[in-house]
Amino acid sequence: MSPAPHIILVMTDQQRFDTICALGASHMETPNLDRLAREGVVFENCFVNAPSCVPSRASLFTGLEPHTTGILRNGQNWSRTWVRNLVDAGYHCVSVGKMHTIPYDADAGFHERFVVENKDRYFEGRWFADDLDKAFAAQNLTKPSREGYRALPDYQNRLGAVEWTLPKGLHPDVFVSETARWWLNSRPQPNQLFMQIGLPGPHPPYDPTPDYLQRYLARNDLPVPDVKEADLQGLPDYLKKKRVHDTEVDHDAVAWKIEPSHDELRRLWTHYCANVTMIDDQVGLLLDCLEDNAYLDDCVIIFISDHGDALGEHGLSQKWSMYEPVVKVPCIIWSPERFRPDVVGEKIQLFDVGATILDLAGAARSELMQARTLRCALEGEPFSGREVVFSEQAGDVSMTGARLVTMARSDRYKAVFILDAEDGQLFDLDTDPGEVVNLWDDPAHLEIREELRRAILDWRARSMLETMDLFAEAR
Repeated sequence: MSPAPHIILVMTDQQRFDTICALGASHMETPNLDRLAREGVVFENCFVNAPSCVPSRASLFTGLEPHTTGILRNGQNWSRTWVRNLVDAGYHCVSVGKMHTIPYDADAGFHERFVVENKDRYFEGRWFADDLDKAFAAQNLTKPSREGYRALPDYQNRLGAVEWTLPKGLHPDVFVSETARWWLNSRPQPNQLFMQIGLPGPHPPYDPTPDYLQRYLARNDLPVPDVKEADLQGLPDYLKKKRVHDTEVDHDAVAWKIEPSHDELRRLWTHYCANVTMIDDQVGLLLDCLEDNAYLDDCVIIFISDHGDALGEHGLSQKWSMYEPVVKVPCIIWSPERFRPDVVGEKIQLFDVGATILDLAGAARSELMQARTLRCALEGEPFSGREVVFSEQAGDVSMTGARLVTMARSDRYKAVFILDAEDGQLFDLDTDPGEVVNLWDDPAHLEIREELRRAILDWRARSMLETMDLFAEAR
């Protein structure tokens, strides 16, 4: 076993933490992810640095907080990553699928990139063609998008749930997996490989093929939300405005409804879960391919997602909120030859995975990196995790009622602060794990709220001091 293993980072988009059967989601069919969970190290409390794609990924691949990178919303330019440090350490670095750099085709430090971006790029598709777009063009086919889905007679009731009826090999998740396997099968094995595999699902549109959909249609155990009026009344104003906004703008081909029916929500969940099982099968094929090509002999496989999805809970669509199904994601690190199976309950942040990759690779890391390596937890040594985790978001188009939203979460309490707003959110996760009872205005919890406010102020102040040299160099 070499000091520096091959490292395969499999990253889905918008996958909730509660979508792996072996980790308690009994309604899911995920045998391959179950294997990784049983044989690997599971970090069951992994929280994203931002509840949307671009700022979350920018933090993961820089090791810096969103307010440090300045990347706090989707659409902002970013392409500088720690991948170059892996190159300097002798790794051959390949990216297949979604990275969501802006511009999409920035090299981001990789030797090779095969770009497959969001499934639905309504305006961007007019000026940028990724590798999947080119595959569609080569077969004289039209790639599905919201422009086409809008022609469905029940589009306004689908909540983004559609079937993939084109060739299976052109489904984004299958195409990315097959491209990664083509590379592994056809290219000489480098001494050390870092491969980032960015699967575009289960991000909407929620578009499984019919065979996967059939596996969930008859299930009666899907946790379809039953949202109560008290829950909706407890939303801060910015989320009430977001609910309305999402009925007016069909982001990612999701036309939302203020009061979706149980059957409409059930269809949404059916499609989402089926898409996750599609992904699970592709993970299994990737594992087989790595084994066939002798990569698994000395390999670390990491499975994560960039953020989750509300899927109708609290009356909300997609991300951009700070509820657990959005900010908490799966995180599994698998390498049976190196690490014993374990479940780590301490809290971590998603960008800690990046620091861990550099550590395992023996690559240099910037002294300014704010992420922390998880290596001691992987090796079974004492690990305290993070006392409080944070998430932040600003300026996205769906956040019509907020300029900046910041979450601070301890073991028991979560507070969400909205800049320039009188309201916010405070939850006691011990007594209210579903985050239904908003304690923001409860006098008995005022000190808890202020304690978490102070934690945010301290976090941002320390972050500023840690990065003073970075800003000095920029001048």
